[in-house]
Parts: sequence; C-alpha cells; structure tokens
Amino acid sequence: MLYKSISLLALAGQALAQNTPTLVQALNSSSDLSQLSAVLALNPQLVETLGSAQNITILAPSNAAFGKVDNATLGALTANPALLAATLQYHVLNGTVYGSQVTNTSAFVPTLLTDTQFTNVTGGQRVRAQLRNGNVTFYSGLNLNSTVSQANVNFTGGVIHVIDSLLTVPESAGDTLTAAGLTSLRGALNATNLLDTINNTPNITIFAPSNAALQAIGGSLASFSAQDQTNVLTYHAVVGAAPGYSSGLTNGTVLSTVNGANLTVTINQGRVFVNGARVTTPDVLIANGVVHCSRANYLRSVLNPSNGTIANPSATAGVVAFSGASSASAAPFTSGQPSASRTLATEPTQPAGGAAASSSTMSTGGVAQAMQTGSVGMGAILGAAAVFFL
Repeated sequence: MLYKSISLLALAGQALAQNTPTLVQALNSSSDLSQLSAVLALNPQLVETLGSAQNITILAPSNAAFGKVDNATLGALTANPALLAATLQYHVLNGTVYGSQVTNTSAFVPTLLTDTQFTNVTGGQRVRAQLRNGNVTFYSGLNLNSTVSQANVNFTGGVIHVIDSLLTVPESAGDTLTAAGLTSLRGALNATNLLDTINNTPNITIFAPSNAALQAIGGSLASFSAQDQTNVLTYHAVVGAAPGYSSGLTNGTVLSTVNGANLTVTINQGRVFVNGARVTTPDVLIANGVVHCSRANYLRSVLNPSNGTIANPSATAGVVAFSGASSASAAPFTSGQPSASRTLATEPTQPAGGAAASSSTMSTGGVAQAMQTGSVGMGAILGAAAVFFL
C-alpha cells in the first residue's frame, strides 16, 4: 500500500510537470512577445540554458518595449557586445518572484548581472520591485521604471513577467549624479579626487545633497581646507556588505560613514531623515550601490561630521547642520562639469520604502529572497548579445 501511494504521488508530480510549459512554450503563448521569441530563436543555446534553469524570473520586454528603443541607445548597445550581455543578464532575476509578492514597500531583487565591468554590488545588481499606482513595477538605472503588462506566465524554471520598457543597467555614481542635476556634489568629488573612489567602491550608499543645499554653505565651503572638504564629503558615504537600500533602513538605524563618524536615520509617517537632512528621492540605483538624493531644496542641509543633530520626527523639512555658514552666489563646483545626456526619471515624491513605510520598519514586503541557482551559464548569455536587438 505504501509503495502504491508513493507511485501515485510520483505520477501526479510527473503530470504536473508535464502541464507546466517550457520556456519556449510560455514565450510563444503570448503574441506580445513575438519579437523577443524571434530574437531568442536566433540563439538556441541561450534558450536551452535559460530553459533548464530553476528558480528564476524573466522580465520579458514586450513588442512595444522593443519599439521604444531609440537610435542612440540601440547604437550604444549594438556597438558594445559586453553591454548587450549585461542588459540581458539584468532582465533575469535570481529567484522566483510572483506579482502578488510585490507590495507598496520597495524590495531589491538580485539579478544575474555580476559582470564587474558594469556592477560592483555583492550578489548581483538589483532591480527595485514595487507597486506603483496598483501596477507591479520594476525600477532600474536612472530611476526608470518598467511596468508589468502581463504577470505570472509560468514555465518549468520559474515565472515570466511581460514588461512595457527595457530595463536600464545602472550607471556610475558620477554619471547618475550628473543625470540627477547634482552637479555641485559631482564637482566637489572631482575637486577632492574622490570621484574615482566613489565610482569604484563596492556596495556604496551615498546621501546626496542638492545644488541648492551646497550653495547655501558655498561661501564657507570655499574657505575649507582640502582635508576639511574631504571630511565633509566622506561623511555622505557609507560602505558595507551590501548597499543601504531603503528596505534596510529603520527608525533609529545608525550608519558608520567613510569619514568614521555616524549618521542616524529617523523615519516618521513616511518622512525619512538622515541626521537633520530630509531624503526625498530614495533608492536611485547606481553601478556600485545606491544613492538617496534630492534635486530640490528638500534635502536642506549638507551633512556635517561635527554636528550630528537629529531631525524632529514631526518635522516636514530638514534642519541646518552648518549653522552660520555663508552662501555662495551660485552653486559651487559646477564649473567644467559634464552636461547630462540623460536625466533621472521623475515621479511624484514618495516616501522611502513606499506608501507602506509609515511605520518605523521598512521590509521587503514578502518578495522571495534570491537563491543563487548557478544554472544559467554566462557564456550562453554573452553569445546572445550579438543578436539581441537584430
């Protein structure tokens, strides 16, 4: 009797497996993926490799998503096979994530992008998953978002979500600051020979003041010694075992900065402060970590390593950390800085961690933790790069 029961269970498992489509069958089941299917058909090795993988989520660009690719982007991708490969890797999540697991609270899911030419984040570059206006949305580089138009297309190795735009591989910290209009901070990092360090240090978190905030103390900042300027700038950076995404920040979190002094996070009713400075644009993904930045006056004060004043939790704006500092007539350190070829995507201001972040703890909202499958060969994905956008 026991043997018969085990046999019945085995047969049931086989039937279930047979009813789950393969990757090719799942892709062909949606007419909106005909262009992606045609592209993948040019590289059967990639299809076979992805099809045999387990516990992955494929963010599959729709036909309309391919149609959005502008000539400049297309040219950059086709001229750089490594970037094409990185783009492919970035569309595969290392873990199975169903649409129902994505909530108003931001979650940061590792992808198969681990190539150190493009990322320096332990465990793979992340995408940010979050509900936006009730839609499952994935945020990538430059805060660009891709909305799921068809969720939970199952296949034998995991799940596919059809998305309406290609993901953008996160850019360097310096280029992202330029795109965000934070040219004063980028210029200050360049002037103090910190820009290369900021661009290349793994798992970095940057709290980025606006041009207006730096201009407000610009008169005094110009008189600081080079070492004092360096001390101020390194107080805005944290390096750890992983970047400081909003999901890991809780009320009262203490962060040790590159400067050596500490920062304190305060969260109240969705408003997030670092010491006395308010963050309004959290979780901008960069190649080696994350930037919490402001392109307006909301981050009112530059962080001061000699003044760790913590904001009043009921406040709506930051407090001045450099009391008595003199302002400059223009935003400092902007001379000679590059112009932005792309800009950071804008959307209505939202608290870090999403609308659900009014409590003191921001969690990943139940999104599956990534599991390193080790079953997707990077050689196969590299081989697909040459035909990805043909």
